Amino acid sequence: MPTLLIKNARFVVSCDDDDTLYERVNLFIRDGVIVSIGPDYHQADTVLDASSMVVYPGLINTHHHLYQIFSRNLPEVQKMELFPWLVTLYEVWKGLDEEVVTWSALTGLGELLKTGCTTCFDHHYIFPHSAGDLIAAQFRAASQVGIRFMASRGSMDLSQKDGGLPPDSVVQTIDEILADSERLVRVWHDPSPYSMRQVALAPCSPFSVSGDLMRETAGLARSLGVRLHTHLAETRDEVQFTTEKFGMRPLQYMESLGWVGPDVWFAHGIHFNDDELRLLADTGTGVAHCPISNMKLASGVCRVPEMLKLGVPVGLAVDGAASNDGSDLLEELRVCYLLHRLHASAAAPTGYEVLKLATRGSARLLGRADIGCLAPGKAADCFLIDLDRLSLVGAQFDPMSVLGTVGFKGNVDYTIVNGVPVVQNGELTTFDEAEAVRSANRVVRRYLNR
Repeated sequence: MPTLLIKNARFVVSCDDDDTLYERVNLFIRDGVIVSIGPDYHQADTVLDASSMVVYPGLINTHHHLYQIFSRNLPEVQKMELFPWLVTLYEVWKGLDEEVVTWSALTGLGELLKTGCTTCFDHHYIFPHSAGDLIAAQFRAASQVGIRFMASRGSMDLSQKDGGLPPDSVVQTIDEILADSERLVRVWHDPSPYSMRQVALAPCSPFSVSGDLMRETAGLARSLGVRLHTHLAETRDEVQFTTEKFGMRPLQYMESLGWVGPDVWFAHGIHFNDDELRLLADTGTGVAHCPISNMKLASGVCRVPEMLKLGVPVGLAVDGAASNDGSDLLEELRVCYLLHRLHASAAAPTGYEVLKLATRGSARLLGRADIGCLAPGKAADCFLIDLDRLSLVGAQFDPMSVLGTVGFKGNVDYTIVNGVPVVQNGELTTFDEAEAVRSANRVVRRYLNR
């Protein structure tokens, strides 16, 4: 079994049950699992000198749309809010195929790895007719880059003719969606400890999915033992839509369809009222917080301080690249800290508490007890930052909070997933990055016809 020793780490920020901060310790890994953290020295196949470095648990991204990397920074949508933004971009996204999905996944997952993210959940809900097996393409890309990956079989069954937002060419029937959902779970979902690939079922949103599809998807997911995810309460327009169409606010509508519980998490969750926050807490229903996307689309500020006080499960996410224009969870972490300092002052989460949102909190949303902290028996997912750099001079005395309070810009020094260094000295080890950039740019030009 392969072994790795991270030797003489300056700090190890564990995010464990006791919030342990280790100093000058060795972290020993065997077969992708942490064996020990402490003073003992172990012989290992690979030894990494971390005497000037801080070791953090790998960050966990709980909501992404990797395909959107190939439609970011488009000038025609820069001043739009969510509904017109979606209607405009659906005309681009209806051209998705396996090649676009493959290269967008490779580039987005590579960027995540270089910025300390070791697990990514992607919400893919665009399935143009005859586009190929898009989820298989994502899993192949994730395997190539070496990231822990959770895909979703997203879905839409309401097109513009039905009162929804997407065009006819990207929606499917309920029977098609459920059959393919079950197929993908059977083929790709691995529920075992330390799994590198899992599947969730994730209809897109209340304004692109029928109530019947939501209800039947929930039943299928629970019969298969997989988790449920959708967008919810992202904008005031959505609140108005569900109130006018169903006579209920978004969360009440979801509750009526069986969409609350510890196996459910929503993306955004901005426009919940006090009673709804208590319902989330009482049922263990989670929220993926996407601060940069929420700011860019002028959607609002998620009530994260109140959620944390009540015990609502909260994780961190970058959201789709077209509504964020990046796949950098470290950037998201600092923006999260600053946004809530601005809006909540002393009630805002600390820098360390935001780190725990991106690690332990995110792991909880994905239903994972084997990732999210550094402790014996946990998966060996971590990233390392050398403290001896100009940008961190004077910022080394609180390594638990520094990623929120000061932030870290650029590539981390090492990222380790399942005990394997997939980033070394700031560079990806699993594929030729320069060649990937050339190939991805060629596919982007073909896809956008620009």
